[in-house]
Amino acid sequence: MSKPPPAKRCPVCRKPAVPPHEPFCSAVCRDRDLIAWLDERYVVPGRPASDEGEDS
Repeated sequence: MSKPPPAKRCPVCRKPAVPPHEPFCSAVCRDRDLIAWLDERYVVPGRPASDEGEDS
């Protein structure tokens, strides 16, 4: 017999995720994550932006 896949965890509070809000556990954690993105607390790594407008 194979084991069931591990329970998905909310990336904000680590509680089990629930289908209506997946991958989060609730609307509160979903909104906290959105606010973190809007406040620019998360960033996607990349090359620094150039002020000279290079077309590379």
